[in-house]
Amino acid sequence: MINRVTNQGLMMASHRNLQQSLSALAAKQNTAGTLVRIERPSDDPAGTADSIRIRAEQASVSQFARNMSDGNSWLTTADTALGQTNDIMRRVRDLTVQGANDGAMSPIQKEAIAVELESLRSELMTTANTKYLGRTVFAGNSDAGVAFTDSTAVPPALPYTSTSTGSIVERRIGTGTTIRVDADGAAAFGEGDDSVFKLVDNIIADLRSGANVAPRLGEIDSRVSSILGQRGAVGARQAQLEKAQGANVSESVSLEAQRAVVEDVDLGQAVLDLKAQELNYQAALAVTSRSLQSNLMDFLR
Repeated sequence: MINRVTNQGLMMASHRNLQQSLSALAAKQNTAGTLVRIERPSDDPAGTADSIRIRAEQASVSQFARNMSDGNSWLTTADTALGQTNDIMRRVRDLTVQGANDGAMSPIQKEAIAVELESLRSELMTTANTKYLGRTVFAGNSDAGVAFTDSTAVPPALPYTSTSTGSIVERRIGTGTTIRVDADGAAAFGEGDDSVFKLVDNIIADLRSGANVAPRLGEIDSRVSSILGQRGAVGARQAQLEKAQGANVSESVSLEAQRAVVEDVDLGQAVLDLKAQELNYQAALAVTSRSLQSNLMDFLR
């Protein structure tokens, strides 16, 4: 059986083919212009699923990066404060050595040392209450506003009391991985009568009472050792954090490469596909114009 092909049917089929070719050309032009392979889930369902997964991982990596940056700032602030504390304690020790020379120091000279020690004690208190973005780096999660209260304050507070309750400040730097970003103020500065502030007070009192302050040198050295120990712990955590930051950057680059493979189109390939589709459309136009040349005048002749 021979199917009958009419001119109208031929024209409709040609028009449909031209529209399909034109639509394909428009799609190739859009792809070349945006370099985006997936504009809607129906373009590539499997690729869309991969894209959602990769973007979720990228969001997590970006959040971890922000946490690391914040944690690094916390640790840098704590390290700087502990370094300043160590410098102050070195000066306290030097003054104590001078004050221990009873034979060469007059009461007036000892009083001058005591006055400087009072100034150093105030500096120690300020350093111990160092803040980062409004939060004290030596007070854990305490909301007291300060890490230590001063017994010389008016009205008097409890003797150099730490407001830390054993809580710590942590930042999540990876899936299932956290790191402490604050410092243990009680371990570094001590508390109450065992605090570095009380130690300086005792040295000042000894100088003014005429007692020899040489026995206080061992206490100073013990407290300096605690401060250095805490600074070493902070430095170790900061080194761990910087290593994690490097791994985070590598993972971010890897995920971006994966996303580009799934979502993006290579510019060179997009241009080649566009040119090929343009040739297809031009060929379709040429063939259609040749096959549909007959008109009413042709039949009348």
